[in-house]
Amino acid sequence: MFTETFKTYIMKTLFKSSLLLAFIVSFSVATAMNKNDNPSKQFIKVALLLDTSNSMDGLIDQAKAQLWGIINELSYAKCNNERPNLLIALYEYGNDRLNAKEGYIRQVIGFSDDLDDISKELFSLTTNGGSEFCGKVIQTSLNQLDWGNNPDDLKLIFIAGNEPFTQGSVNYKDAAANANEKAVTVNTIYCGDYNQGISTFWKDGAALTNGDYLSINHNQATVYIASPYDDAILILNKKLNKTYIAYGEKGKDKIRLQAVMDSEAESYSNANAVGRTISKSSHLYKNSKWDLVDAVADEEVVIEDLKSASLPKELKGKSSNEIKAYIKQKSLERTAIQKEIQQLNIKRKLFISEQQKENSNGLENAMISAIKTQAKKKNYKWD
Repeated sequence: MFTETFKTYIMKTLFKSSLLLAFIVSFSVATAMNKNDNPSKQFIKVALLLDTSNSMDGLIDQAKAQLWGIINELSYAKCNNERPNLLIALYEYGNDRLNAKEGYIRQVIGFSDDLDDISKELFSLTTNGGSEFCGKVIQTSLNQLDWGNNPDDLKLIFIAGNEPFTQGSVNYKDAAANANEKAVTVNTIYCGDYNQGISTFWKDGAALTNGDYLSINHNQATVYIASPYDDAILILNKKLNKTYIAYGEKGKDKIRLQAVMDSEAESYSNANAVGRTISKSSHLYKNSKWDLVDAVADEEVVIEDLKSASLPKELKGKSSNEIKAYIKQKSLERTAIQKEIQQLNIKRKLFISEQQKENSNGLENAMISAIKTQAKKKNYKWD
């Protein structure tokens, strides 16, 4: 039989052990939550909601023509002395070709850092008459996209259109309340007269989340300013393309898409093609899913594990060391070319700033203005 003293000792020991176990479990859970909720990298997350009804041809054209200017401005941003990553999502709404049961809304592309895919999907948009439900498309983007919990992330919705903000079954005020819960700022861009946008509640739609309300002339043609450095940058773009090593199932299609998007940008003007080249020379142009240089840099692949069928013809039959040497060579070439493009871009930006007193491109100017205003609140800075 145990003595009372021994029983007491056993009970105290078990109690202390249970406290220690509870502490260990709590600490582990807290640590895991911190890892999930506070990632080391910041993101600028932008959901662009575009009205694609009949009257919006000019808006869609501006979006296509000004995409690279917007992305380039975002590439100059810094947060905590680091370059934030960029994710862009695209929705269209108000188009009769879309599903009526879903409110004439379509997610064109979810949050993505693949600039070529974003460009491709943007260029696929066409307009058609329809009903524009602003509250519904805002709420849909809030529900479908992963906005995350990082307090340093800049989380923005831009909705552009020209019909009353009050249409549809989802009240825009309820959508705004949900946006506030997710720390997402809604910015509204009315395509038309500033005061008419106010009277149709576009300004109120932005104010409820402390966003910006802006109006633009969506039918105004995009203004390009050519610089003395454009031709040199475009020559470097051709050299830059030769540093990509397509691999895997996606490789061939993606390298073709890269060329197609170069051509689409050039169809607007040489200056627009230059803008795309600047984007391709920045940290925001990522292709590790199909390019071996980026894949190795991001540790997406192990060279020894690659099958011969997934390799481009110039690397078939090569040893692992030979493949690594080839990739390193292309990586060094790319870094040197990108650096040269960026140096020319500094001169190009200075030239443009002297020629252009203010940015008159509607959508681009509206988005950049709103982004910089809201970014200051989170200590984002621009070079």
